[in-house]
Amino acid sequence: MDIAGGIRKALAYIEANLDGELSVEDIASKAYLSAYHFQRVFSAMCGHTVGEYVRARRLSLAAIELKSGGAKVIDVAVKYGYSSPDGFARAFAKFHGVLPSAVDASAELRYFEPLDPAKLLKGESDMEFRIVHKAAFTVVGMKRRFSSETSYQEIPAWWDEVMANEKRPIAGEFGVCLDLDGIIFDYLIADSYRQEIPDGCETVSFEEGDWAVFPCRMSTLQDTNTRMWSEWLPSQREYRLRANCNIERYSMSDCCELWLPVEKVR
Repeated sequence: MDIAGGIRKALAYIEANLDGELSVEDIASKAYLSAYHFQRVFSAMCGHTVGEYVRARRLSLAAIELKSGGAKVIDVAVKYGYSSPDGFARAFAKFHGVLPSAVDASAELRYFEPLDPAKLLKGESDMEFRIVHKAAFTVVGMKRRFSSETSYQEIPAWWDEVMANEKRPIAGEFGVCLDLDGIIFDYLIADSYRQEIPDGCETVSFEEGDWAVFPCRMSTLQDTNTRMWSEWLPSQREYRLRANCNIERYSMSDCCELWLPVEKVR
């Protein structure tokens, strides 16, 4: 099954299990992706993390049940995955602007529609890219841990912090993302390894293989990254992901590249 079909299955699985157990790993498995890559595809395509989407859908359904009358707040809280009425009340009030205990037939509540796969999956992408076969290589760099939910804001701030240090041990040829659990990942500001590991740095090695390379500029890097996950990857029929990582490569000019590890579909 291609990624587009997998995304459709994953969305259907979420919708069918909003009143049960849902984990990113289980949802991602329906799309035949790792949790790491599914999170990035989903966030890029939908504009929400998986957790935000599930939470919004559950609170929407909870509001419908409470507004229709007859449902107890504690029963609705448990049904939609909240272990305590207080936790449910806080989340409900933040989302809807009113406490669940105050909901009646006249209450104006927010409703978050389920995503329509037909609107998300746009078919073929016109992105510029090339497939490059690279020998095994190693990078050396400074590492920090991030969440995929806040990385678009926090990683550029860390780059600014590192680049402002004149005594930094790394020039900053690469930005390397390494998956940990689908949400949390390690990110390295790194250079090519040349038999020396500066203090506070470590090495990461990559196997020989194909990489999809997307040219961009510093000003368009995040937009290109979003399109890589939301347009190019779901439209692919010839290549699939082969590892839970991706790399940004920078040069002295404004030009840069995004590298995604791929392999041919057999």
